[in-house]
Amino acid sequence: MTDNLTEQERVRREKMVQLEALNIDPFGTRFDRNTSTKSLFDLYALETKEDLNKQQTPLFKLAGRMMTKRGKGKAGFAHIMDQTGQIQIYVRSDQLSSQEFEIFQKADLGDIFGVHGYIMKTNMGELTIKVTQLFHLTKALRPLPEKYHGLKDKEERYRRRYLDLISNEETKNTFILRSKIISAIRTFLSERGFIEVDTPILHPILGGANARPFITHHNALDMPFYLRIAPELYLKRLIVGGFEGVFELAKTFRNEGISIKHNPEFTMLELYQAYGDMETMMDLTQSMITYVAETILEKTQIEFNGKIIDLSQGWSKRHMADAVKEHVGIDFWRKDLSYEEAKAFALSKGLVVPKHYNGIGHILNLLFESYVEDKIIQPTFVYGHPVEISPLAKKSLKDPRFTDRFELFIDGREYGNAFSELNNPIDQKERFLAQLEEKSLGNAEAVEMDVDYVEALEYGMPPTGGLGVGIDRLVMLLTNATSIRDVILFPHMRHRT
Repeated sequence: MTDNLTEQERVRREKMVQLEALNIDPFGTRFDRNTSTKSLFDLYALETKEDLNKQQTPLFKLAGRMMTKRGKGKAGFAHIMDQTGQIQIYVRSDQLSSQEFEIFQKADLGDIFGVHGYIMKTNMGELTIKVTQLFHLTKALRPLPEKYHGLKDKEERYRRRYLDLISNEETKNTFILRSKIISAIRTFLSERGFIEVDTPILHPILGGANARPFITHHNALDMPFYLRIAPELYLKRLIVGGFEGVFELAKTFRNEGISIKHNPEFTMLELYQAYGDMETMMDLTQSMITYVAETILEKTQIEFNGKIIDLSQGWSKRHMADAVKEHVGIDFWRKDLSYEEAKAFALSKGLVVPKHYNGIGHILNLLFESYVEDKIIQPTFVYGHPVEISPLAKKSLKDPRFTDRFELFIDGREYGNAFSELNNPIDQKERFLAQLEEKSLGNAEAVEMDVDYVEALEYGMPPTGGLGVGIDRLVMLLTNATSIRDVILFPHMRHRT
């Protein structure tokens, strides 16, 4: 193993041995802190050098990674970084033990230290800890990427996220914001009476969404399982059981392509509200996203993908058939429109119509995805999805060819999917059977028959509104990230070739 070491790595290992010779554990022990970098700046950033010299600040205890180091002789400066930022430290040989000062002199960038000391400002006005004790905590055996040239390759940033977090403050801030966004969602829903729950990740039956699954096998039960593509059917069982508002921040898996918008493992918010419907979910979705933007970003006008997106109240609503008629020209409201005519129109546009597309609704959705989606910039609820592609949504009372379902689109991307939940067990069974027919025609994303779920509906589920929101995409929107890999700490990657 040591034969392949670089010169820097070899020197660092020699220093590790030298620490051991001094009876110092190169990989440290517990260190109790009483402050953070941010706290020190909050307290003292506005103080002048003269004011700080007049007062005796408390003894502060801070730990972090050494990011810079300079100085020779009997004094030196360095910057150490904790989770909240960086602060300068100042060491003098007459303030430390000879061993502590020697350790500082031999330290490498990337080593982790604890310090005790008092706050001061330098002649240049930089807030600094004047160190009275220095503690070696961890020896870094590899050098950090060079500050201005290292880890510019995005693939390497994703593969070695730990280095990306060390060297890129913007990356760290993105994931801090992600955590705050999720916390704000929890607060929003909790204050409205929703209960957070956990449902199974291993599903014996494929259902809850149209997607390709990951398949695994349970040895003791000797049966196949799917990694869940959605928690929907379990959450709606809880509504049957008497809960009136539930939500889950669910790890979800789909065995599909990888792109700037898709990762095979992602996080989804799903929630269900008894006695609600599609309109209820529209109001809740808009209120929740506006609340998160106002709470975390303190604004509702945000920049995303080079555009200004307005997340304030008053989002647009558009029926899918109207949107297609406006942008494509064909009228799916026509009662006499046949499947053959709709299919011929799609083919004349150069579109490929899959074999399992056996209803007019399939063609409507195909045209919408091909010609309308990317034209929607501001938040818009596109509703009225056809029955053929909505096996779990209630039919519209105005026109049963469509359902009371919407998708939220912003800048050409879907952020949410919601509907008035189908609670008629007879209709639900027929929809499952239609999905099985699609599967037999080659639709690998069709759901399966869930007999137990149909049985649950037979006990009675109240009228219910349901919503699913892709958390990763929402974080992308609110942090102006261009790729889903920028908001997932450890995205899936191909093996290096």
